Amino acid sequence: MTTMNISLPEPMRAYVDRQVKRGGYSTTSEYLRELIREDQRRKAREELEAQLLEGLESETSEMTDEDWETIRRDARERIKSKKKHAA
Repeated sequence: MTTMNISLPEPMRAYVDRQVKRGGYSTTSEYLRELIREDQRRKAREELEAQLLEGLESETSEMTDEDWETIRRDARERIKSKKKHAA
């Protein structure tokens, strides 16, 4: 792991400290890592939604066996990832 130093105004620092205590985090770093993971998940959802909208707005075509297998594989990976994060 590497170290990153950040500067925060005092009110933000106080907010972070309160969130660490309220959220049951053992350190500020743990809290910030969770915020970053949450942001990563949000961005992944946004990307998926954009891809779905793009697909809905595109011309229709026949689904191939390979297309269905890709969909199944991606769904399995997402389910596995959700189970991993829930644990």
